Amino acid sequence: MEFLASLGRAFFTEDAIWMWIILSAQIVSLAIVVERVYALFIDRNDNQKALAKVLVADIRAGQMEKALKRAESLSKSEPLGTIAAAGIQAAIDMGGKEEIQMKMDEVLFDETTRVEKRIGFLAMFANVATLMGLLGTITGLIKAFTGIASVSPVEKAAILSQGISVAMNTTAYGLIVAVPALVMYSVLQNRATRLTEDLNKGAMNLFIQLSFHNEAVPLKKSSSR
Repeated sequence: MEFLASLGRAFFTEDAIWMWIILSAQIVSLAIVVERVYALFIDRNDNQKALAKVLVADIRAGQMEKALKRAESLSKSEPLGTIAAAGIQAAIDMGGKEEIQMKMDEVLFDETTRVEKRIGFLAMFANVATLMGLLGTITGLIKAFTGIASVSPVEKAAILSQGISVAMNTTAYGLIVAVPALVMYSVLQNRATRLTEDLNKGAMNLFIQLSFHNEAVPLKKSSSR
């Protein structure tokens, strides 16, 4: 409790600008963590590879229109649906392997970017909090030692101890903000990597099936003639 009280008093000193900067970094970091936790753990599931099997069954059966409608329905809640719809539509339009891959890769890149966005800022704000804490410590110590130069020996100890206390509190608060931000950065980055790998596997499975189907269409047309 004494530490928290000392930390709170550090916000109301003359050099409290560093504390407020660290507080700002903490608020933004918490906002990013809450938003990303919801987006990656609650709103998204690592089931894209499993969902691809449903679409693959339609593609193998040659029911491309049914597969497209199913993909468009999935796209409302699952990123694989958007990727599949782009690839299936390209196959229906008689596009080649390159066109199918290009359409799917374009959407896949956008979906991957959505998964990873803002996570990198957590590492940045952790570094900012740490550096601001060190900067506050250095400036606090400079002011403390400068202030005792022109006071009586009796006052020197009190001024010096107060200045060092404020300086150390700045460093402590910076670390308090930085450590959780770095931990959550690792957790969220790992989750984003897992979701991206799952999405890539599902998209690759669909591309393979679409490529086979796309090659079979010209053969069917030529044989019908």
